[in-house]
Amino acid sequence: MSQLLIGAYRPGTTLIHRIPAGPKLGLLALFGIATVVVPGVWSALGFLAFALLLVLWVRMPVRATLRALRPLLLVIVLVTAFQVWQRGWPTAIDVVAGLLASVITALVFTTTTSIDSMLDAITRGLGQFRRIGVNPERVALAFSLMLRAIPDIFDIAQETRAAAKARGLDRSPRALLVPMALRTVARAYETGDALAARGLGDE
Repeated sequence: MSQLLIGAYRPGTTLIHRIPAGPKLGLLALFGIATVVVPGVWSALGFLAFALLLVLWVRMPVRATLRALRPLLLVIVLVTAFQVWQRGWPTAIDVVAGLLASVITALVFTTTTSIDSMLDAITRGLGQFRRIGVNPERVALAFSLMLRAIPDIFDIAQETRAAAKARGLDRSPRALLVPMALRTVARAYETGDALAARGLGDE
């Protein structure tokens, strides 16, 4: 299964591994906010350097990390080009470095935190909102399904591209997009049917 923007959990003994999922998620949110509200090229590069140090600290495989970041390449190129065109290189570096720092720290979070711990933290955090109609268990379930769906969608995209290439249609948008859309919708229906069979869609 593709890892993409969701790192595969790797148990470890570092301090980051030992921090509970809830506080760790809060620290991740604060870091993401800091990359936005603290301006400047050197600040953004500092955030990026800090994120890379975290990668080394938790011993994330370099190849797997680069592979997870590869889908962002097109976004980075487009954002860089737009910022250079509108505001110049300093702003482009500021924005792109901050973006990369946030994504890399999110990878560190998912690499050092099990999905069960994430879901437990979400359920506990939303428990106080039960009185206004929020169902924490359903929110946690939706989050879990999202985590599993994103890699599946990219797997479908890769398989569809390989099939189109085998037929000599790898340059045809219709041969790529239509089968991918159909398979993605079919996967969503399969997931919905599986949940309904277990009574998870009932009130």
